Amino acid sequence: MAALFYPGILTMQFLAAIAFISGIICSGASGPPLTLDYYASSCPNVLEIIHQEMEREVLSDPRNAALVLRLHFHDCFVQGCDGSVLLDDTVLLRGEKTASPNINSLKGFEIIDRIKNKVESECPGIVSCADILTIAARDAVILVGGPYWDVPVGRKDSRSASYELANTNIPTPNQGLIAIIYKFLYLGLSVTDTVALSGAHTIGVARCENFRARIYGDYESTSGGSPLSEVHLSQLKSTCPAAGGGDNNIAPLDYETPYTFDNSYYHLLLNGEGLLNSDQELYSSVLALQTKQLVEQYALDVAAFFQQFSVSIVKMGNLTNPDSFLNGEVRKSCRFINA
Repeated sequence: MAALFYPGILTMQFLAAIAFISGIICSGASGPPLTLDYYASSCPNVLEIIHQEMEREVLSDPRNAALVLRLHFHDCFVQGCDGSVLLDDTVLLRGEKTASPNINSLKGFEIIDRIKNKVESECPGIVSCADILTIAARDAVILVGGPYWDVPVGRKDSRSASYELANTNIPTPNQGLIAIIYKFLYLGLSVTDTVALSGAHTIGVARCENFRARIYGDYESTSGGSPLSEVHLSQLKSTCPAAGGGDNNIAPLDYETPYTFDNSYYHLLLNGEGLLNSDQELYSSVLALQTKQLVEQYALDVAAFFQQFSVSIVKMGNLTNPDSFLNGEVRKSCRFINA
């Protein structure tokens, strides 16, 4: 058995070395520091406005919390948290919305539009879309039972986007553990951050196209074929046929408490019932050394999960685009750069 794990350990060390080097490269040109009081005098009510608007959105449909949280993740994984994911395609700019990981999975842009309009009516030209999205993601988590964390602000909106980086940087549902960890490490996010941030999948849904390989692959073997898991697998297969369409049919990532931010996601991984391969790999992969221990810890202790998630998402949210501090702006519309 030991022979199986030594290559994994070496691979992890190799990836950690890459991440360290990448971190030096990425952090070489740092922008102005983000602060908690950036809008204290220029837009003192911004946090209240965003919270009230998110509260309306979540009350109208609890699924909106997951939509906004996913937007935040996909924004930060490309160029840092600079609002680039919100940009529409134009003649002069190719945005990130049509990149493979985004085109069918990202929704909720209208939610950010509505919040932006409210903020602009109070403080025109002051609050960036990047900050609005980051704050809204925090409030979305709180509103469905998750933890609170302070959000450092002061981001500028990028005047560019990267379709190419969206296709390469964002983790995809069928990737293996090493590829997933690498994508987090490349951004300076640790293995612990990887497991904690993956817990965001305690809310939200996935499309059949993204979990078909899992349910017709090793789902039954990882779940042990228990009666309850067999029933759920049968339901998933009725939602997502092996062939012949149904790509856009959806299923909750956490079928136990789909609209509550809790640690149920980790319980499902312990039972071998993670909906996405990328999720179950955190526990079931032969290389899941540190990640398996973390899954077990967060399944046992929701407070530990909440505490680490709060730390890790602030760390992710602080990934900035140095160029945006020099050449960025506060967009009038989150969908288009200013004229």
